[in-house]
Amino acid sequence: MTISVALCTHNGERFVGRQIASILDQTRQADELVLSDDASADGTVAVVVDAFEQARLAGRAVPELIVLRNPEPLGVTANFEAALAACSGDLLVLSDQDDEWEPDKLQRLEEGFAARPGLLFLHSDAALIDDAGTPAGGTLFGALEVGEAERAAVHSGAAFGVFLRRNLATGATSAIARELLALSRPFPAEWVHDEWLAIQAAARERLDLTERVLTRYRRHDANQIGAGDPTLRHKVSRVLGTRGDRNLRLASRSAVLRDRLAEAADVPRGHVAAAAAKAEFERTRAAFPASRLRRFLPTLRLALGGDYARYASRGRLDIIRDLLQPV
Repeated sequence: MTISVALCTHNGERFVGRQIASILDQTRQADELVLSDDASADGTVAVVVDAFEQARLAGRAVPELIVLRNPEPLGVTANFEAALAACSGDLLVLSDQDDEWEPDKLQRLEEGFAARPGLLFLHSDAALIDDAGTPAGGTLFGALEVGEAERAAVHSGAAFGVFLRRNLATGATSAIARELLALSRPFPAEWVHDEWLAIQAAARERLDLTERVLTRYRRHDANQIGAGDPTLRHKVSRVLGTRGDRNLRLASRSAVLRDRLAEAADVPRGHVAAAAAKAEFERTRAAFPASRLRRFLPTLRLALGGDYARYASRGRLDIIRDLLQPV
């Protein structure tokens, strides 16, 4: 099995050197690293290239380095799609620019795929660190409140119902089989790359997670996509904050998923039907009136029918959100 690392960067000079050091210090060295830089205005690429050169001069074996430079920013999702498409390995490991890997990360991911023939997507837990690399307390699964029932469902092959409600996978902790790339492209603009890859693998019942901590996930203000904060204050702010276009975005995402899965011959028809039901649920929510009073009956109908339990990311919290949230 050959391993490629897909590293996407954008103005990541501050932390990327530490990430590269952790990648080069793996107990199982990658065969290839594809760096796709999204029009950085700093020295990000130079830091990476120099780290590889210094390692070679020190007599160390290093992965083959392939550098892609986007003259204009593609954005996170399109940049990762380009990086993954340029990889040649059997196993493609996603990497953000500002995290750090545990030394056995690639070894453990390779073992995970070898132990699960046919697996398309595997993601792990991560330890949270701050700007200085100091433990910030807790793990990524803890921050995302990944419950025991959700973990058990994923391990049993029933991940699709879980991921239809909400995404549990973070790209910085994930690896995919090359086959998944062909099944998932093109990546839709409505989805983030890691969520899209995960739901495609889950729809085919070929996704799993490991509770091993294989990444040190850096939380800082410049994170484009970060771990959520499960505090009560944060939850209340989500309910009472204005709705904006959130429901429209959820409806658009769900419609894209419904249509793509309907075209896939290898997705169980039950999952296709569930994706269609999810799309209808989100379409209905997006059409809720601005008046809180007029939202009550349609929200109650969805709740009594079990739709919030099946399809809403936060279940009862989303019922409260739909009843109380200002437009």
